[in-house]
This record gives sequence, structure tokens and C-alpha cells, in this order.
Amino acid sequence: MRTTNRFYLAASLLVLSLCLITPAASSTKTAGRKQRALSRAELKQAEARLAEMGYRPGRVDGAISDDTRKALILFQKWEGRKLTGQLTRQEFDAIMTAEAPHARDAGYRHVEVDLDRQLLLLTDNDGTITRILPVSTGSEKQYNEKGIRGLAYTPTGRFRIYAKISGWRKSPLGLLYYPNYFSDGLAIHGNPSVPQSPQSHGCVRIPMSAAIEISKALRVGTILLIYDSQSFVSAKDWAEADKQQGEAVVP
Repeated sequence: MRTTNRFYLAASLLVLSLCLITPAASSTKTAGRKQRALSRAELKQAEARLAEMGYRPGRVDGAISDDTRKALILFQKWEGRKLTGQLTRQEFDAIMTAEAPHARDAGYRHVEVDLDRQLLLLTDNDGTITRILPVSTGSEKQYNEKGIRGLAYTPTGRFRIYAKISGWRKSPLGLLYYPNYFSDGLAIHGNPSVPQSPQSHGCVRIPMSAAIEISKALRVGTILLIYDSQSFVSAKDWAEADKQQGEAVVP
């Protein structure tokens, strides 16, 4: 009887030890896979795919540059991933299986600001995205600065660019670089600070390096859509009216 008890005890201890050892070995293998560095060829593959999707990673050479990191941040914003700017094995897999960003409203030339993703999307006449930029919009917080109080709020809806200024413009709450106005003094404009979260007084901040390019693209009358997951308004009827008006004035 004692021999039988000893046998069962030994068997139980063996099973327990296997249960403890097996997951650890499995975890080690998983960690090893996650930590495996990307090859130069894989880095070039990722850069090429980012370029195909419109994120502009710079030279496709397998070297991680500032342009590559900026492209990664844009990709991560669009895909709702953690914003690291790091090209890991997990990011590589996500990039290689992702689809290119698409405009919320298609079929006509316009610009969109996605408040949830904090991205600006510029489209061509077919509604295909030609430029993707990071933005920082209204923080949704109350402010009291320079004797001015208000809510830092970027409105959703459909708008038109109604005025624009080349160079710097001094506003009551600060300097705006190449502002493109769309609602009650709010503008899409260049700013030295474009954090990854909403931090503006209500304007749409874009990087200084892109301000002149965007100003040239946003002619007065350009349709602007600003939306989040809860609010979206199409402007296809506006675009159609613009098209019909343009056809009417052609001699």
C-alpha cells in the first residue's frame, strides 16, 4: 500500500513539474519570436509598403530615418495602434497586411480632418488621398489666456475655406502660420508644436514643414469635412452643386 501511495505521489509531482515547465518554455519561444530583429530586406519591404499606402517614409533603403518614424506614427494613428514610431516585428506584420487609408467621403476634391485619429487627409478630384498629415485640434478644455476665456473646441461638420493669409498672422491667442480659415476665426495652420493629442484652442494645427504646401492646395471655397466616430456629414451635394455651377459658366 505504501509503495502504491509513493507511486501516485511521485506521478503527481512529475505532472505538476511539467505544468510549471511547459508554459515557461513556450513563453521563452514566443518572446524569442517577438524579439527577432528585422532584416534589412524586411525594413525595405516595410518602407516600400508605407510609401505605397501614402505615408511618405522617405527613401526606401532599409534605414530608419526621421521620415520613416513620422510615417510609422501616421500609420499607427490610422490603424489605432500604440504610437511608438518604432518598426518592430509586430508593426512589420501589421504594415504588410494593412490596406491604404481612404477618405470618408469619396468622388470629389476636398480635405478631411479626423478628430479621433488626429489626421488630416487631402484628396484629389476623384477623392483619392494625396496627403496625410498629423494634426492637433481643440483640447475640449476651458481656457483663460490673455484675457480671453472659452472652450478649446474644434467643431464637426462641413465647411468651406473662406479666407487665407500667406506667412504669419498674429491672432489674439498666438501666431498662425499660413492660416486657412473655415469657421469663426478657426483655421488650419502651421504650428511649431503638433503634439499627438488634441492641444489647440480650436484650430487645426499642422506641421510647419507642410503649411505652405497645404495653403496652396486649399483654395478659397475648398470643402472641409471635420468628423469623429459620432458625427459625420457628407458634402457630396455641395460638390455636385459646384460641378454644375462650373459647367454652367463654361462658354
